[in-house]
Amino acid sequence: MLRDFQLADWFTLGNAFCGTGAIFAAMRFLQDGVIRDLMIGMALIPLAFIFDALDGRVARWRKQASVLGRELDSLADVISFGVAPAALAYACGMQGGWDWLVLSYFVACGVSRLARYNVTAEALAGGDDKVKYFEGTPIPTSLVLVMVLAVAAYLGHIGEALWLGGWRLGPWLLHPLVLLYAVSGTLMISKTLRIPKP
Repeated sequence: MLRDFQLADWFTLGNAFCGTGAIFAAMRFLQDGVIRDLMIGMALIPLAFIFDALDGRVARWRKQASVLGRELDSLADVISFGVAPAALAYACGMQGGWDWLVLSYFVACGVSRLARYNVTAEALAGGDDKVKYFEGTPIPTSLVLVMVLAVAAYLGHIGEALWLGGWRLGPWLLHPLVLLYAVSGTLMISKTLRIPKP
């Protein structure tokens, strides 16, 4: 199978590798409590973003876009810009029951957004090789959420000191900071929000 990969696909695998590394770093932080592990995990998301940007450019440069590459890109994006940011949020202290629901909603929105894009890409392209706009925000915009978490971690505002604290609502705890993930997920699945694609 690896012989079927194009050069761009290796950049896509670099994206997935970074996202997976970020998840492991979040788990390592929860296990050992070493802040450096958490910061390494957060640093891997911008690196994943670079790989994500490069894979498309390389595919266009070499004129080797493929269905396999598109699907591979979506799967890598789910890991790096969906599951990894949610895992990093959990590691930072968003561990209440309501937080779990919001973070799961965020990941589900990312998966749905990528699936919708893959299904509608040809229709949105209108006969061209390239899609003219995104419906909803692209999933890599979750990089902004990770940057917020990185600032919070750097300033020591994680765990019990998480910005905005936590509220008990019924049986579960909600950390208001997790609502940024709810907003991000909702924007991803919006059909009315159209963003021109560069």
